[in-house]
Order: sequence, then structure tokens, then C-alpha cells
Amino acid sequence: MALTPWRTFLTVCRLGSLSAAAAELGYTQSGVSRQIAALEHEVGVALVERHARGVRPSPAGEVFRHHAQAVLNEADRAIRAAREAGDGAPGRPLRVGATPSLAAGIVPAAIRRLLDSAGPLTWSLLPALTPKLHERVIAGELDVGVVTDAPPGLPDDARLDRRLLGIDEMVVLVPPGHRLAARDRVDIRELADQTWAEDNDGSAELLRRHAARAGVSARIDLNAASLLGKTALVATGHAIALIPGVLVSALRPDVRVLALADPPTRGIYALTPRRDPHPSAVLLLDQLAAAFTAPL
Repeated sequence: MALTPWRTFLTVCRLGSLSAAAAELGYTQSGVSRQIAALEHEVGVALVERHARGVRPSPAGEVFRHHAQAVLNEADRAIRAAREAGDGAPGRPLRVGATPSLAAGIVPAAIRRLLDSAGPLTWSLLPALTPKLHERVIAGELDVGVVTDAPPGLPDDARLDRRLLGIDEMVVLVPPGHRLAARDRVDIRELADQTWAEDNDGSAELLRRHAARAGVSARIDLNAASLLGKTALVATGHAIALIPGVLVSALRPDVRVLALADPPTRGIYALTPRRDPHPSAVLLLDQLAAAFTAPL
């Protein structure tokens, strides 16, 4: 099936005019009409309707239009991929985004395992918070977004596939000289008199909710610009902090990690576009999911 009439049909739909489509495509108006008529004959239904101001898709044409665009997009990608392979060009880069705590350890480790098992691959990693990563996957700027459902939550979007990778338990970070540093697990009520540091609204909300369930409040007196800054405030004895469990393996040595009784948790998810997913995305997701079944 030749795709030229499909492109012509989409151009007509976009411009709403046979003559405008002919001018843009370099055809005569009668040539455009013949292509549309041939396509309608092949499909078996009328795809466009004429009206006083031009043409518009028929109800059947509107349905066909969406599928036709997807077919042509895939055809263009197939042609581009074949030409790149023929030229010896490297494969399509894998563009990954992850929240800062995940970008600090689990995601780079998963990429390392992917490279070791699947071979060389050009890749990039963008650390950002969940809302920004969500936007960038939708915009086609990222192939994978590794995000969390921490407040304000993770919205559903029909354009994306969402896969739960694992559940992350939050822990408390204290300086080595803290009065509870020798403990392995503490209750949030034992920390009610402490100064807390936070670096983002989502983590702060998790802390407040956890404290409220225990009937106490958490005094967040210090704000940091990043996880690195929050960790520095703890290491220098200015505050304690709630941090993701996935960050523990990447921590500096001059801090102490305490588990919480009945800790707050967050789901870790991978976002991928439903259209044109990267061939290596599912392999990376498998490596990420495996990280949550192995000891940190």
C-alpha cells in the first residue's frame, strides 16, 4: 500500500483545503483530488466532506486520520533507522530521567547492568523532580522517567505507560553524635523535639503526615536546595532529615541511618511513552525492578 496518498490526506485534513494542500505538496489540485479519491476507494468509505469553506474529515475520515498519522510516524522512524544502520551510525540514544534520590544510585547501577548485558548504548541521565519528568516524557524529551508517587502524587495519563518498580521505605538521617545514633530503629515520637531539614515539598509532606499519625508534629526549621545540601546539614549537626531508603547506598560516611517504626513509603514507577518506546527501555525497567528485590 503506497503511503503518498496517506500523507496527502493528512495534509488536506490539516489545512482544510485541497488547493492549499496542493500548493504545500507541489501537486495540482486535481492531482490531490485523485489521490484522495483513490484512497477512499481503497479504504471503502468517504474520508472527506466538501463544504463551503473547503474540506474536512468525515466521521470515518477522523477515525482513519489518527491511525494514519501513527502509521506514517512509524514509517518515518523505520526509514530513518534503516538509513542510520546503513551509514553505520550509532543506535538511538536512551534518554533517562530520574528523581535525585534514584539518580544518585539505583538508576546508574541499573544502566551499568544493562550495558554489561546488552552491549554498548548511548545514554543520558537527567535528575529532576517527578512533575518535570512527567512533562518531559510526554513531550518526547525522555524515553524513561523513573519517578515516585510522593505528594503531590503521580497523575494518570493515557499517553504514558506506568510500571510499578518497587516500594521505597523512608528512613531518618542523623549525625554520628546524635543521642539515638546507636539505635537501628526509632519511633517518630522519640524525635518530636528535633530540628528537621527538608529539600522538597513532597518529602516534607510525607514527614508531616507520618508525624501526625503518631500524634506529634515535625519541626521543619531548615530548608536545603537539594538532597546533597540536606545531607550536609545533617552531617554537620544542624538537623536530622527524612530521606529515601534508596539513597542509603550512596550516602557520605559521616551520617547515621535509622529505620522508622511503621515508616512512610512511596511507590517507585517508570514512565514510558506508549507511542514509539525505546527498544532498550523495557530491558532497563527489568534491571530497575530487580534492584528492589535485592538488598540495597
